[in-house]
Formats: sequence, C-alpha cells, structure tokens
Amino acid sequence: MLGAALLLVLLIDPWAVLAAGFWLSFGAVALLFYMASGRLARPHWLVEWGRAQWAITLGMIPALLALFQQFSLVSPFANALAIPVVSLLVTPLALLGSVPGLGLLLQPAHAVLALLMDFLYWLSALGGTVWQQHAPPAWAIPLALLGTAWFLLPRGFPARWLGLVVFLPLFFIYPQRPAPGALTLTVLDVGQGQAVHVQTATHDLIFDTGPGFTADADSGNRILVPYLRATGVQRLDALVVSHADMDHAGGAASLMAAVPIGEFVSSLPEQHLLWQKSALAGRRDERRCLDGDAWEWDGVRFSVLHPTSADYAGKRTTNAMSCVLRIDSAHGSVLIPGDLEGAAEAELLARHGDSLRADILVAPHHGGKRTSSASFVSAVSAREVIFPVGYRNRFGHPWPAVVERYADTGANIHRTDRNGAVRIFIDATGPRHTHERVVRPRYWHNTPIDPIGNSP
Repeated sequence: MLGAALLLVLLIDPWAVLAAGFWLSFGAVALLFYMASGRLARPHWLVEWGRAQWAITLGMIPALLALFQQFSLVSPFANALAIPVVSLLVTPLALLGSVPGLGLLLQPAHAVLALLMDFLYWLSALGGTVWQQHAPPAWAIPLALLGTAWFLLPRGFPARWLGLVVFLPLFFIYPQRPAPGALTLTVLDVGQGQAVHVQTATHDLIFDTGPGFTADADSGNRILVPYLRATGVQRLDALVVSHADMDHAGGAASLMAAVPIGEFVSSLPEQHLLWQKSALAGRRDERRCLDGDAWEWDGVRFSVLHPTSADYAGKRTTNAMSCVLRIDSAHGSVLIPGDLEGAAEAELLARHGDSLRADILVAPHHGGKRTSSASFVSAVSAREVIFPVGYRNRFGHPWPAVVERYADTGANIHRTDRNGAVRIFIDATGPRHTHERVVRPRYWHNTPIDPIGNSP
C-alpha cells in the first residue's frame, strides 16, 4: 500500500523527490510499517505507541542531518501530543466541518489546533531543543539507515545494539580543513551579488554576504548560514562587508544574528545600520577597512589594499569605497577587489601596481564594463578568474569584452551563474578547483556555453 501511494505521488509530481517533505513523510510511514511487521504478538497499546515514537525519532535522524544538519531534541514530546490530537480531534472535526450545515465544527477544530500550536511554540522556545552540526559524509547516511533497521529488529535478534554504533560516523566524521599554510577559497552562488568564504587551518572569514531578497529572506539566512552549518563552521573569526550596496551587504544582518563573529571589518558609513547591529550583538572588535591593515592566520597573510584614510574624508561612491583584500600563502595568492571600478581601480594600480599580481582573482564589480582595464588585468595576471554573477542578470554582467580580456591572457574563467559555487584549494599541490554543478549535477543545469563561459 505504501508502494502504491509512492507510485501515485511520483506519477502526479515526479519532482516530489526534490522535496524534503517527500523523504520525511514516506520515511516516517515506512518506519511505522517496519515496527509493526515481524512481531509474534501485539504489545499493549501504550508500549506500541512508545515504540513508534522511538522508531520515528531514531530513524529520522540520518535524513534530518543530511537535509538540514539539525534535528529536534523535543520532537518525541511534540509528536506524542500532536499526532493523537491532530489525528483524533482536529482532522475529523475539520472533515465534518466541510459538510454543508456542519460548518460550526470548524471553530472547535481551530480552537484545538490553536492550543496545540501554542504548546508547540512554547516547547520550541525552550533552550537547547535543537541539535545542530556539520553535514555528515554521504556514505554515513545509508550506513546509519541500515543501523536503524538492525536496531529496530524484534527482540531476540542478536547484538541489536550494533545498529547504534554505526550512527557514530554521522557525528564524528568532520569536514576536512586546510593544512597550516594552506587555504580554501569558496565563491558562493548567491545570484547577482557576492559572498566569499576563506578558510585556513583554524580560522574562517566571510567577505561580503550576497543580496537581500525580501524583508524576511536574504543570502544570509537562505544561503550563508546553511552553508556554514553544513561545512562545520560554528563561528566566524572575521566578517568583511566591502561596501554598502545591497548585493554585497544584504545578508549581513541575518548572518550576524545567527553566527558568532569575532571581528567586523567594513567601509560602511558610520551611521549604517550594520554597525549598530554589530554593537548590539556585544561585538567590540570593529574597524574600518583601511589600506595597510594586515593580519596573519595559520601561516596565511591577509592585507587590506583599499580604501585609504583620505577616501573616508572625501565624498566617494559606494563602489569606490570597496574594501580590497589580498591573501598570500606559500602556495598561492588571492585578490578580492569588491566592486572597485574606473578611477578607484586606477588609484589602486598607482599605489599597489607592483604587488597586485595574484594567482586567483575574484573579478571586480562582477565583470562590469567599467572595470578590469587592460592595465589592471596585466598587473594581476591571474591564472584563475571568478565572476560572481546571477544568471541572466539585468546588468549584463559579466561584460563579454571583460571576459575576453581575461581569457586572452590564458586565465581559466569561472562563473557562478554557470558553474555554481566555485571552490579553489590552495595548498602544496598547487591551486585546484571544483565546481558545485559538477560535484552535484542536475539535468536542468545542462545549458550550452561557449569556450569562455558566455550565455548562449
């Protein structure tokens, strides 16, 4: 019967397999069927009910960690009340209330559901109710599911406790970090905007936070926070917001609210709301982006090249005030120029032209037509150039002439609108890159591109 229901759902909506609810719903029902099969006698209803709660709680952990990197510690108590109340009271009353002449029954159905929701909200507000961690390795998920099946076998089967032992990789196999002196650069796909994660052996930095989408949704809470949780990053040593434009700063407030941050570095105006949010969070390590500032983590040096103190005294555009960050290690270098363009780019060349050469470049201003002059391209001479751009964005980024300018130097071109997130490992083996859409391909990503990555 469960198989027939599964087939019917897939016939109606083949894409249902992409929804978390599909796996959780059918998985929970499959667990209930599994618990009820192969038993010699039916236990007392209270024991049966308790076993069902235990089976769903345990059996859902692998799926919840794979999908959300978290699970509720109070779900057994929530389900213990919600399942019978909804099944025995709310649903029957709601169905009867849909019958003509019995509409008054919808009022008690709503009242009971409201009381239930009040209890669930109270339960969720208790401290320490959610376990959060990194995403477990892919091979650990089926292993834990097999362990669940073994542990939930009927009494009498030998060594059922071994089923719990194979749960350990879910919790204790952590994502690999760079070795001392090495670093990993990840340019995330946040649409038309920029968000970059730099990771060393023991430190993490986010440079820009992508755009805001709506009043409640932005790159911070929809992309950055889940990404950091999945990669095992529980705190940031530094957050750099290059300038005030919303495609770079739009997700910062959500990120600040969700993740502890050591230092906040930016060129934002003094009255900008993000400075206030940083202060309200009790953060005292705040400073302006300023040419000459530098620090070192795990053998990797970080240097700020722009803006200067004189820039803060004058009236400059937000793009001209972009923080420019250079990262140097024994194995390679990175330059992140934010939205620098035009005259500000020329000023950077005049001050640091001899020291701009870098192996990896995050293209300034998403490859806009007023950026990446021939002099700048020549001074940097990057081997890998990454364009953080949104698919078919209204600005036409990256500008074809700019892409060709870099391609003519022999640089490898990467685009987040085509490649998804771009990750570059800089270690003793030299810079190596991966593309998210190659690591996790989807058939709807198969769009033809020309040799330098332009849209068809």
